[in-house]
Amino acid sequence: MSNKAPTEDEKFLFVDKDFLNSPMAQADWAAKKLVWIPSERHGFEAASVKEEHGDEVLVELADNGKKVTVNKDDIQKMNPPKFSKVEDMAELTCLNEASVLHNLRERYFSGLIYTYSGLFCVVVNPYKMLPIYSEKIIDMYKGKKRHEVPPHIYAIADNAYRNMMQDREDQSILCTGESGAGKTENTKKVIQYLAVVASSHKGKKDSSAQQSGSQFAYGELEKQLLQANPILEAFGNAKTIKNDNSSRFGKFIRINFDVTGYIVGANIETYLLEKSRCIRQAKTERAFHIFYYMIAGAKDKLKEDLLLEPFSNYRFLSAGHVQIPGQQDDELFEETMEAMNIMGFTEEERADILKVCSTVMQLGNIEFKKERNQEQATMPDNTAAQKVCHLQGINVTDFTRAILTPRIKVGREVVQKAQTKEQADFAIEALAKAMFERLFRWILGRVNKTLDKTKRQGASFLGILDIAGFEIFEDNSFEQLCINYTNEKLQQLFNHTMFILEQEEYQREGIEWNFIDFGLDLQPCIELIERPNNPPGILALLDEECWFPKATDVSFVEKLMNTQGSHVKFAKPKQLKDKTEFSILHYAGKVDYNATAWLTKNMDPLNDNVTALLNNSSSQFVQDLWKDSDRVVGLDTIAKMTDSSMPSGSKTKKGMFRTVGQLYKESLAKLMTTLHNTQPNFVRCIIPNHEKRAGKLDAHLVLEQLRCNGVLEGIRICRQGFPNRIVFQEFRQRYEILAASAIPKGFMDGKQACCLMIKHLDLDPNLYRIGQSKIFFRTGVLAQLEEERDLKITVIIIAFQAQARGFLARKAFAKRQQQLTAMKVIQRNCAAYLKLRNWQWWRLFTKVKPLLQVTRQEEEMSLKEEELNKAKEVATKFESELKEITLKHTQVVEERNALQEQLQAETELYAEAEEMRVRLAAKKQELEEILHEMEARLDEEEERAQTLLLDKKKMQQQMQELEEHLEEEEDARQKLQLEKVTCEGKIKKLEDDILVMEDQNNKLLKERKLMEERIADFSANLAEEEEKSKNLTKLKNKHESMISDLEVRLKKEEKTRQELDKAKRKLEAESNDLQEQIADLQAQIADLKAQLAKKEEELQNALARLEDETAQKNNALKKIRELEGHISDLQEDLDSERAARNKAEKIKRDLGEELEALKSELEDTLDTTATQQELRAKREQEVTLLKRAIDEENRTHEAQIQEMRQKHTQAVEELTEQLEQSKRVKSNLEKAKQALEKETSELTMEVRSLTQAKQDGEHKRKKLEGQVADLQSRFSDSEKQKAELGERCSKITVELESVTNLLNEAEGKNIKLSKDVTSLSSQLQDTQELLAEETRQKLQISTKLRQAEDDKNSLQEQLEEEMEAKRNVERHVSTLNIQLSDAKKKLEEMSGNIELLEEGKKRLQRDLEAANTQFEEKASAYDKLEKTKNRLQQELEDTLMDLDNQRQIVSNLEKKQKKFDQMLAEEKSISSKYADERDRAEAEAREKETKALSLARALEEAQDAREELERANKALRIEMEDLISSKDDVGKNVHELEKSKRGLEAQVEEMKTQLEELEDELQAAEDAKLRLEVNMQALKAQFERDLQGRDEMGEEKKRQLVKQVRELETELEDERKQRAQAAAAKKKLETDMKDLEGQIETANKGRDEAIKQLRKLQGQMKDYQRELEDARAAREEVLSTAKESERKAKSLEAELMQLQEELAAAERARKQAEAERDELSDELASNSSGKSALADEKRRLEAKITQLEEELEEEQSNMEILNDRLRKSAQQVEQLNNELQMERSTSQKNESARQQMERQNKELKAKLQEMENQVKSKFKSSISALEAKVAQLEEQLEQENRDKQASAKSIRQKDKKLKDMMMQLEDERKQSEQYKDQAEKANTRMKQLKRQLEESEEESQRATAARRKLQRELDEATEANDAMSREVSSLKNKLRRGNEPSFSSTPRRMGGSRRVVEDASEEDGDSQNDFNGTKCSE
Repeated sequence: MSNKAPTEDEKFLFVDKDFLNSPMAQADWAAKKLVWIPSERHGFEAASVKEEHGDEVLVELADNGKKVTVNKDDIQKMNPPKFSKVEDMAELTCLNEASVLHNLRERYFSGLIYTYSGLFCVVVNPYKMLPIYSEKIIDMYKGKKRHEVPPHIYAIADNAYRNMMQDREDQSILCTGESGAGKTENTKKVIQYLAVVASSHKGKKDSSAQQSGSQFAYGELEKQLLQANPILEAFGNAKTIKNDNSSRFGKFIRINFDVTGYIVGANIETYLLEKSRCIRQAKTERAFHIFYYMIAGAKDKLKEDLLLEPFSNYRFLSAGHVQIPGQQDDELFEETMEAMNIMGFTEEERADILKVCSTVMQLGNIEFKKERNQEQATMPDNTAAQKVCHLQGINVTDFTRAILTPRIKVGREVVQKAQTKEQADFAIEALAKAMFERLFRWILGRVNKTLDKTKRQGASFLGILDIAGFEIFEDNSFEQLCINYTNEKLQQLFNHTMFILEQEEYQREGIEWNFIDFGLDLQPCIELIERPNNPPGILALLDEECWFPKATDVSFVEKLMNTQGSHVKFAKPKQLKDKTEFSILHYAGKVDYNATAWLTKNMDPLNDNVTALLNNSSSQFVQDLWKDSDRVVGLDTIAKMTDSSMPSGSKTKKGMFRTVGQLYKESLAKLMTTLHNTQPNFVRCIIPNHEKRAGKLDAHLVLEQLRCNGVLEGIRICRQGFPNRIVFQEFRQRYEILAASAIPKGFMDGKQACCLMIKHLDLDPNLYRIGQSKIFFRTGVLAQLEEERDLKITVIIIAFQAQARGFLARKAFAKRQQQLTAMKVIQRNCAAYLKLRNWQWWRLFTKVKPLLQVTRQEEEMSLKEEELNKAKEVATKFESELKEITLKHTQVVEERNALQEQLQAETELYAEAEEMRVRLAAKKQELEEILHEMEARLDEEEERAQTLLLDKKKMQQQMQELEEHLEEEEDARQKLQLEKVTCEGKIKKLEDDILVMEDQNNKLLKERKLMEERIADFSANLAEEEEKSKNLTKLKNKHESMISDLEVRLKKEEKTRQELDKAKRKLEAESNDLQEQIADLQAQIADLKAQLAKKEEELQNALARLEDETAQKNNALKKIRELEGHISDLQEDLDSERAARNKAEKIKRDLGEELEALKSELEDTLDTTATQQELRAKREQEVTLLKRAIDEENRTHEAQIQEMRQKHTQAVEELTEQLEQSKRVKSNLEKAKQALEKETSELTMEVRSLTQAKQDGEHKRKKLEGQVADLQSRFSDSEKQKAELGERCSKITVELESVTNLLNEAEGKNIKLSKDVTSLSSQLQDTQELLAEETRQKLQISTKLRQAEDDKNSLQEQLEEEMEAKRNVERHVSTLNIQLSDAKKKLEEMSGNIELLEEGKKRLQRDLEAANTQFEEKASAYDKLEKTKNRLQQELEDTLMDLDNQRQIVSNLEKKQKKFDQMLAEEKSISSKYADERDRAEAEAREKETKALSLARALEEAQDAREELERANKALRIEMEDLISSKDDVGKNVHELEKSKRGLEAQVEEMKTQLEELEDELQAAEDAKLRLEVNMQALKAQFERDLQGRDEMGEEKKRQLVKQVRELETELEDERKQRAQAAAAKKKLETDMKDLEGQIETANKGRDEAIKQLRKLQGQMKDYQRELEDARAAREEVLSTAKESERKAKSLEAELMQLQEELAAAERARKQAEAERDELSDELASNSSGKSALADEKRRLEAKITQLEEELEEEQSNMEILNDRLRKSAQQVEQLNNELQMERSTSQKNESARQQMERQNKELKAKLQEMENQVKSKFKSSISALEAKVAQLEEQLEQENRDKQASAKSIRQKDKKLKDMMMQLEDERKQSEQYKDQAEKANTRMKQLKRQLEESEEESQRATAARRKLQRELDEATEANDAMSREVSSLKNKLRRGNEPSFSSTPRRMGGSRRVVEDASEEDGDSQNDFNGTKCSE
């Protein structure tokens, strides 16, 4: 078998077997004695042991070969390579930290993230996506045992699920680990697996898979279960340093399954939500995701509703907007909203949830400030508070008052206490945390409600616990204690379950083992935390401290130290940083805790004033959140914590609320009980590194987590037992080599063999145990056996190798020997040959021997020929025979094949025939049997048919009768239905009334108890008040004596009071004036503020302007600098040009002068020669011609430049017009696009609704078909029952008559009772009216009294308030004045600054203006060019921008134009045209480039020719000089000729300069042309790109449109098919309905009679109900009277209280009056000297006193009246009590009578029911069934009608939509036409550009023509020059001929002349060559 290559999935699941079985590794391990030694970098490193010295060992490291000495205890054994990458670490023979770490590391680097460790499944976070969670993998793990498949979370989930199904035992999966280790992801995977495996949607899997193209197919409940996760993640997860999606709460997901194993429902419980994350986070961390999702994803309307702001505005989002890589918050917001929608959250609920989230963030924006001289907090800006109150539906003023000055209960009094800034901040933060926690709890409840909505009962459940692992931080607080406490409990559970399983296996295998419960190891630590008393644990002590006043965190720690100081697991930290520190020794290590703020965390206090407000919110949702606001730890308890108060006050609240510790302890206890009742499965998640990098593993971090997760704890426990176990066969197979002699030959049982082997091996009995099927070993034993086995195998292999080597060596030796003998033989023969070689006779023999056979050769030859001939004949014969045989053979083979085919066919036919025969025989037998049966049946059927015919006739008669009955019954049924509806309404009302009555009864009973308690209290109070009244009478006597004295004073005081009144009026007038002044001042202040604001705005504007102006100035300066640079460059160019011109003019003048000189010389010398004159005339003409040509060329060039400028301006104007048009088109297109987008969205919505309607219709159709079948079956049953009903009806009528008699008697009794009740009610009403009148009178009196007192108090308060207000106003005015003065100063300063700035601005403006004027003067022409250039650039940029915008618009629009193939084709054709044009333009450009190059070459050649001419001229000059020197006479002529020549040369140079200028101008023109061409090419390239983009977009849009059209067509076809099917089904249903209606009519007739009897019964029942209602009404009236009497009693009590308060107030007033009197008398006595001044005041005071005395008298009289009233009220109360007792007795009698009546009623009802049950059970069932059928049919009919109407509506809507679509199509066509127009315009633009190009080309052609002209003229000039040179040469010759003798006398000169002649001839040749060259170039 060839090994298959592993797939992508299998790579990450299966271990590479080649690696495991490598013998090299095994040998290496055995040879080197490898061990593990501790390392700082890698945790542990591999090393080989070299030497041992006592306790120390010399070790060589495996990696780098270093030698290190290590302590023997630090060394850990290494496992053999057989165990590397082992799937279950419990199988490791050496169980230690190093081997566990190494195994995990090896597996992790191989991509294997799951590893078992006994019961644990250890998961290492891979930090990348692995392909091991697909549906294929789920199928792989489905139903497999744990050892059959590699480790995976699916294996754990499947194992738990299968155990649950098989053992019917609840299961649990516990996922723990650090944050970021992957707990939540693994819980998701478990839920995903269970949703697929245990889905109740399996039957519909295929259909659902087709409908939803998702990877997995789930049911509705499974979907909801999976969708619960994103909701909880949004509200409970956040980004931390370690993890981007960290769960900040623990959760226990409980999934319920039914008996069949389908998911029935689910429930989620949460633990320890980190609510403080709402308020503050670390720098790189985030708050809960929902806040970020909401701000990023909420749309505009939602943002307005939620009053959302940007991220940076929220104080609670401390880091602002921290983005998570690879996540979009807005998309995730939509996902959470969708998840909520799936979970059944309504829109209102979602909005309310988001409002609460918004309020939590807004609470952070509320800021408090301290007052100047006080610690009291104030809220200067309440905008955030207003937002909070708006969102939560509460009053702002109440909210601010509740936070700043909350009401606190101190003892029995309620006090308003001002809060400090710190307290207010704490209150806000606590409120935010509590609000979010309550919201989270509400969401969880809502999710649980939707998940538990199914009505199926769950048989068993599977729980998944996702909770944080053990945490040891630098600063560990209360939260860490709770988490570590949970982990202690979970580890205890693990230890317990692990060793229970271990020891069960030991018992199963029959091993001797003493039971150890390792769970008890953790018990001391758990008791230290949770013990309630003797001595109390940490949580109990914390709760105790919470109730003590003045308790602090320090006192709590001190108490802890005292009580638990001696505990084993408790320790004090060595270095105490703080008094609140202590340590606990957990199983994972020692943890130092800091107990700061533990008391507040444990109590979780809130501002109860705010919670009460929220409880009374206008929003129902907020009310639901704060339902239990009375259970909150309020401010009064916190006040008691800080201030000392009565202990009783703190005790009163003890039962009111629970601490956080208590609640968590209870929830954990519940969790542990559920986990103990389940079979647990453990998953431990490990984080490999803190950098979130894949493929990196930090050894120390992993080891720490293994300790904390309890994996190493599990290994410790494993070492105690026998962790290594092997099956007998495997042990024998592997280790038989060690004890080969011990086992005898032949068969032997595995157990016996193993026993013999172990005896032979001499193992210690403590190291092993032999079970029933396995051998158990302690750790390390198998490693020893492996070593021994390796040694044994090495010995055997060495022996085998020795044998093999010996055999090979012997074989090689034998071969060598054979070779030696062969070599000797060869040597002997060679020696003999060497001897014979030179012997003569041998030579002769060698020569003669071949000659001996020569004579025989001919004979031999003849014989050979004969043999040959014979052989040939034989061969020919054989060939012929062979051919024949081959032919025959082929024929035979063909025949054989044909025969074989025939045989096969015949055999097949035979087999088929045989089968057919067998079948036919069987069929024959069957048919014969059937025949016999059928014959028998026929006889029976004939008999039946006869009987049926008779029955049919009878039935037809019955049917006719029944049809008549049915018609009657149908009429009755309709009436009955109406009655039924009314009866049902009445019954519902009665039931509601009964419920209300029961509630009222319960309430009344409660109130009765309360009233009895209150009456007892009142009786006690009355006794006390009687004593008080006695004391009061004594006091009254005293007061009467006092009053007589006071009356005199009162009269005096009356006068003073009048004067006071006057003074008061004056003061009021003054106060009014002051108020008006204050109002004026306030108005002035407001105006000043407004002015200030305006000034500030103006200042800001001025500053902004300044900044703008400075920016403008800087820009202007930059521009000026740039322009100055440009100007300087231009000036330099100008200077250079001027210099060049000046030079040219100078040269021209010089040349002119030389010409004139030459001319004069020529005229002098050559007047005689006519030829010379003619030549001169010709040259002058040529010069004039040249000048004219140059002038003409200059003019044409200038005209061309002007034309180019005009064209440029025209092109610019056209471009601007096109831009404006494109902008208009763009705006139109955008509008059209928006409309189209709206329509598309509407269409998509309608399509969705149609698809949903279609699905609903299909479901309904299926249901209807099922119902029709049910109806048919029921109808047959009803016909059978109908016959029985007729007989029973007669019996019922007899029994009904007897029942009616009994009912009549009961009615008579009821009437009597009702009369008694009416008499009682009339008496009650009279008493109530009397009471009401008395209470009204009392209330009137009391109100008058209160009003008087209130008026008095209010006047005094007003005075005080006015005074205070006046003072405040004065203060305010003074502060405002100060502020005004400051503001004025600032304004003055600012105005000064502004003036300075304005002056500076003016200066700058002047400088700018001067610079501008200079600039305009210097560069006006340049400006124009620059402006045009800038305009063009801007316009180009604008066009490009517009082009981009248009592209975007076009791309958006073209998505909708995919259907228009013709349009696209046209555009393609246009694009092809453009491409052709582009190609042409490129070709033309290339041609022009080639032309330009050729011209450049021609120019270069002309320049070369010119240079050669210059050389010739130089030579001629030299010759002329020689000639002049040779002869004086001739010299003169020559000199004249040279002058003329110079003149000609000057002319030539002038021409050259002009030529150069022309060439420069040509080059400039060419450069301009090249630029234009480059620009054109760039534009073309852009245009082509745009075209390509548009083409691609168009094609994509076309494809999309085609797809959409096809989809719509398919949907239309489906709908048509469905319509046709629906119509067919409808027709069938209508026919069935008609049949059923006929049957129902017959049934209804029979039913009418029964209904008539029913009516009678119902009438009797109604009578009974009326009697009952009368009795109830009587009872209600009695109860109402009792209630009213109780209310009156309450009102009397209230009045009593008020009277007492009034008495107390009167006493206080009296005391005050006495005090005032004493003071006045003292003042009078002291101020006797100033009597005259104070006489008026005395009078006033006396008048006041008299008034007060009068008031006192009035009050005393009122008091007497009130006392009388009190007595009367007491008497009335006694009377009322007596009446109450009487009424109670009567009500009791009534109740007893009613009970008797009810009993009688019940007995009668029981009898009736028995009768009805006996007679009508079947009748009723049949009626109900028929009614149900009828109702169902009617409902079906209605549904069908509705469906028809809906379908008709949908069809109409579709028609409308189609019309709309057609309209849209037409609009789009119009738009496409517009696009065409635009394209045509673009084409015209292109044509214009082409024309411009052509014009430029024409200009270039003109320039080339001008150049050619110049060249021709040059050629002519050269020809003239040649002619002149010829003439000169001829003249020279003549001169030579005339003066030959003189040449001879002067040989030197002759030589010179020869040289000159030769030079001249050479020059002639050169000139001719030049001429030819120029011609050729032309």
